[in-house]
Amino acid sequence: MESFETYQTPLSSRYASKEMSYLFSSANRFKTWRELWLNLAVAEKQLGLPISDEALEQMKANLRLTPEQFDIAAKEEKKRRHDVMAHVHTFGQVAPAAAGIIHLGATSCYVTDNADLIFIRTALGYLLKSLAVLISRLSAFAAQYRDLPTLGFTHFQPAQLTTVGKRATLWIQELLWDLRNIKRARDDLGFRGVKGTTGTQASFLALFDGDHEKVEELDKLVTKLSGFEYAYPVTSQTYSRKIDIDVLSPLASLGATAHKIATDLRLLANLKEVEEPFESTQIGSSAMAYKRNPMRSERVCSLSRHLMVLHQNALMTSSVQWFERTLDDSANRRVTLPEAFLTADIVLSTLRNVSEGLVVYPKVIARRISQELPFMATENLIMAIVKKGGDRQEAHEKIRVLSHEAAHQVKNLGLDNDLIERVRGDAYFDPIKGELDGLLDPQTFIGRAPEQVDKFIKEWVEPALADKELQEALLGTGKVELHV
Repeated sequence: MESFETYQTPLSSRYASKEMSYLFSSANRFKTWRELWLNLAVAEKQLGLPISDEALEQMKANLRLTPEQFDIAAKEEKKRRHDVMAHVHTFGQVAPAAAGIIHLGATSCYVTDNADLIFIRTALGYLLKSLAVLISRLSAFAAQYRDLPTLGFTHFQPAQLTTVGKRATLWIQELLWDLRNIKRARDDLGFRGVKGTTGTQASFLALFDGDHEKVEELDKLVTKLSGFEYAYPVTSQTYSRKIDIDVLSPLASLGATAHKIATDLRLLANLKEVEEPFESTQIGSSAMAYKRNPMRSERVCSLSRHLMVLHQNALMTSSVQWFERTLDDSANRRVTLPEAFLTADIVLSTLRNVSEGLVVYPKVIARRISQELPFMATENLIMAIVKKGGDRQEAHEKIRVLSHEAAHQVKNLGLDNDLIERVRGDAYFDPIKGELDGLLDPQTFIGRAPEQVDKFIKEWVEPALADKELQEALLGTGKVELHV
């Protein structure tokens, strides 16, 4: 009952995956701190500092915090007003042989910043896998509807025909760019390493009696033990907050892509051409029982806006860091970093759920085409008359008059577009009446859309998803089930 009496972020309580929620949990954060302290102690011992095997064994045996240890840490932090030192003392109570060497030579950012980099790298990996699955699902959709003609829209006004599948490739292409950007951010990520209070490594130089080579080796060993290929060559007390900008930038860009896709789907739902999944027991409105609101796509838009603005936090925080550091980054980053990754995770899982159940209504699409295609086909009709020996200017005038009459039927009387019936009833067009059905076949208005879909999937999507890591994600991932 207690959990219902305090605020909980809906990002984790309602929407996010278990994996991403756990990654940024207190349990995982403080476990990671202890792993970093262990890595430091192992490396320091290897380089000659007097650290006992018993100390390391006790540390290894107590990496996970018990509920009792969380209580102790909370009391320590209240007393000391310092979260890292609270956990140093808490860890020392369950690993007494190590109590005197935990955090030896380090500053708080050794655990806080390095842990953040570990979380960021892992989270980016989760997003890459989820994004790959989304791209795969939408690519299957694009292939299925590669040649289904649909009305194109520019300015949300009827335009030349495209296909349902070709429209989907526009979404996929942006997602491929997001995949590239997120992978680039992850692969470029380094480790803060072992740098000391202002980045000079002075405390470690003192520990190793002025041996510069041992200090450099310590940095390399801890970096390797923590799973990173390299550490940033220079830091202040923290790793540069510009790294957070580089990380959140592709997430914000993903938010823009997702918002565009979800907006298109919301508009298509209004047109009744394509709809997101809708369960048999789902309620669209508490008042209007007939409604089928695109609530999943609306959720994507809502959270994508949040994801896009979080990048601004990273920009502002980086810009106001004074000299070697200020603490005004801390509280902001505690909120911004987890929220950014939780939000991106939710956006992707919701879009995956939508992509796995999209419903297309070909007859509705065909009806809308039939209302607009006669106007689009007028130039073809003029060319056909000219080929039969007719006069281009005379044909143009005939079509102009009939088109205006048909437009009057549609706009002023609310009737169907009857342009073709008017053409059939005018003797002037007798020479081409036998060709009208062919001239009005929607398939002749979609250009190379089907071929573009095929080529795009083969030459761009398949190579992008061929990576072993992404292939494993595709093979091992089922359909997404949303909690709400």
